[in-house]
Amino acid sequence: MKKENIKELTDKELLDRLYAAQAEYQQERMQHAISPLDNPAKITADRRMIARIKTEIRARELKLSNSK
Repeated sequence: MKKENIKELTDKELLDRLYAAQAEYQQERMQHAISPLDNPAKITADRRMIARIKTEIRARELKLSNSK
């Protein structure tokens, strides 16, 4: 998912994607600890996606607080 796509999502959709991405990330890390994954770079990509989503959520929070 690209940055432009993240900005188009609603707040509820962002939170849903965040929780799903975090769960998937934790599962992949656990699987990787047991036996190596075919594509370990996916762990890094998932971590960065979580950061992108959190960044957008925080930007929206700041935007709301500045508009008051």
